[in-house]
Amino acid sequence: MREKTIESKLVKAVREIGGLAPKFVSPGLDGVPDRLVLLPGGRIAFIELKAQGKPLRPLQVRRKRQLEALGFSVYRIDGPEQIGGILDEIQSS
Repeated sequence: MREKTIESKLVKAVREIGGLAPKFVSPGLDGVPDRLVLLPGGRIAFIELKAQGKPLRPLQVRRKRQLEALGFSVYRIDGPEQIGGILDEIQSS
């Protein structure tokens, strides 16, 4: 499945539970995750979307570790079946 298709499903699922999933663009800071997930109750996470089976690039791995070291949750999604479980995890954190 294509990354764009998975991304659309994520945005729709987040909207259905009352949240937002804006595209995350940071000029001058490459390798940032694709989407922010902002959920009711002040829950926030970063999501990197990939086509099925595609790994993170080395810069994306470094950026993921950097954000996690700051205390943020960062997830990689490469299939629509992962979306529900990840949103549940974000909501319960």
